[in-house]
Amino acid sequence: MGRLTQRRRVTTIRAEGSVTKVDQLAVEEPLELRLGGESFTVTMRTPGHDFELAAGFLVAEGIISTREDLRSLRYCAGTDELGNQTYNVIDAELDTPVPLATRLQARNVLTTSACGICGTTSIDAVEKTLPARGPAQLRIDAATLLRLPELMRTEQQVFRKTGGVHAAALFDAQGTLLCLREDVGRHNAVDKVVGWALTQERLPLSGTVLQVSGRASFELVQKAALAGIEMLAAVGAPSSLAADLAERSALTLAGFSRGGSINLYTHPERVHVEQLAEQRI
Repeated sequence: MGRLTQRRRVTTIRAEGSVTKVDQLAVEEPLELRLGGESFTVTMRTPGHDFELAAGFLVAEGIISTREDLRSLRYCAGTDELGNQTYNVIDAELDTPVPLATRLQARNVLTTSACGICGTTSIDAVEKTLPARGPAQLRIDAATLLRLPELMRTEQQVFRKTGGVHAAALFDAQGTLLCLREDVGRHNAVDKVVGWALTQERLPLSGTVLQVSGRASFELVQKAALAGIEMLAAVGAPSSLAADLAERSALTLAGFSRGGSINLYTHPERVHVEQLAEQRI
């Protein structure tokens, strides 16, 4: 398995002079996902929890929804110039063959670590797979919600070493950490969390909050909604399209989650605010 970090000599320049030292960088490598031996997509990711990443990606694409839909995942091919296994190719065997239309629309383009939805042909294509949401099960105290960014940060081991990865952390309503994954791509980190839930047979993830670093994009809302997550909280800002989709999919979308305050853009009724007067400005 590839390393999560790589040591590299760097020169730091300051006004008073320069210094050379050894720094650690987050590893970024391609991962090819094949379905039944046929190439489906390539994504750039941080090695580690690759099977969870593949499973979560298939959930996000609407190709699988339960553990039973996925027969197996295995590493295959993927050797370097010396013939060593790179662990950069995964083959997935599904319980039901992927329809021809889905294979024809396969994202056989490089999916960068910055954006995981670039190859999707239309917004309608990703929205049509969203399942109907059942009755709300999440009710979380505002004080608990405000603690989640710090709880996530204390568990970000790769970020602590490199400062170069995103994180996605799944919590229950009491603020208990259920799963945390890191990756150079924030969408990959979310896929790894969803893939973990699939392998643990915990989908749909009703009654949970997904706390993410960075901003809240349309794609992250889509991934959370497909997994049955009831709240997505981001350290950064949400996009307008993310808020629109969250509203339609009955997902609570929060942004600017910085510990001392948080903005709720959709479905604020899931957050219990005690002894605080609401002010309208």
